[in-house]
Amino acid sequence: MARLVSTRICPSQRFQAPRLPSIRPPLNWYSAAGSGDLSFRGVKLSNLPGFVAAALEVPKSGPNSPGPENRLPSEEVIRTWCNADAVCFDVDSTVCLDEGIDELADFCGAGPAVAEWTAKAMTGSVPFEEALAARLSLFKPSLYQVNECMEKRPPRISPGIAKLIERLRAKNVDIYLVSGGFRQMFKPLALELGIPPENIYANQLLFGNYGEYVGFDPAEPTSRSGGKAIAVRQIRQMCGYKTLVMIGDGATDLEARQPGGADLFVCYGGVQMREPVARKADWVVSDFQELIAYLA
Repeated sequence: MARLVSTRICPSQRFQAPRLPSIRPPLNWYSAAGSGDLSFRGVKLSNLPGFVAAALEVPKSGPNSPGPENRLPSEEVIRTWCNADAVCFDVDSTVCLDEGIDELADFCGAGPAVAEWTAKAMTGSVPFEEALAARLSLFKPSLYQVNECMEKRPPRISPGIAKLIERLRAKNVDIYLVSGGFRQMFKPLALELGIPPENIYANQLLFGNYGEYVGFDPAEPTSRSGGKAIAVRQIRQMCGYKTLVMIGDGATDLEARQPGGADLFVCYGGVQMREPVARKADWVVSDFQELIAYLA
C-alpha cells in the first residue's frame, strides 16, 4: 500500500508576543477549563464528573513529585512559551483523555494486555517500536474495527484543550499533532479542533484488500523511539519556525526537546503524571488553563 503523502504549507508571517513584565499569572487563571467549548461532533468530553475532576486536580507532592522549580515556570520559560510560533501536541493523554491504542484494543477484546505495553512505552522502559509492534500483534485491528470503534467510542477531549488551541490560533501560532497513535483515528479530532490534516504526524495502519490488518508503516518517524524528535525537527526545518514548543505526557515527547527540535517541553499531567518525565520537563502543568493564562 502506498504511503500517505502530504503537502505542508507554512504561513509566511508569524506572531511575536511581547515580553511579559511578570511571570505571575492573572488571578483568574484557575477559572473552569473548557466551559462550553467541548461538545464536538465525533468527539466528546467525558461525562463522568469524578474522572474530569481528577483530570483537573493538581496532584499532591510526594517524594518523587516534580518540585516547584518546574511547576512554577521561570521568566525564560514564559518568554519562550509566549514567543512560540508553533506548538506540537501529543494526542493520547494530552489532547484526549484516553490512550487511543488502549481504547481500540479494549474494543477488540485485548485491553489489559495492551495497556501493560503502553505503560512501558510511555515511561521509556522499552523501545517504542518494540512496544508498538507487540501491542498491535495482540489484537490486529481490521479497518472495520477501527471505524466501528471511532463511531461507538469517539475520543474524549481533555478539559481546556479546545480553548487553548483557539487562543494559540488567534495569535497565528501553528498547531501540530505529533503522536505515536494512528492517523486514521486523529483526522476527525483534528477537523473539530481546526487543525489541518497535513499537520498530523502519526502512525499509519496498513490494511489488505478486504480491510484486514497487515501492519503499520515503518517509514513513519513516529513508529520508533526518537521518532517524535525527528518529526519535530522536520516540522521546524520545513517551515523555519523560530520558537517551537512540545506539549505531552510521555518519554517520547520529552525526546523532542533537543537542538534543532523543540525549544521547550511542557509536561501535561492532567491525565497521567509520569514522574520520570515530569522531573525532566521545563514546565509541568496539570490544567491547560495554566498555559492559557500567560497568553492573555
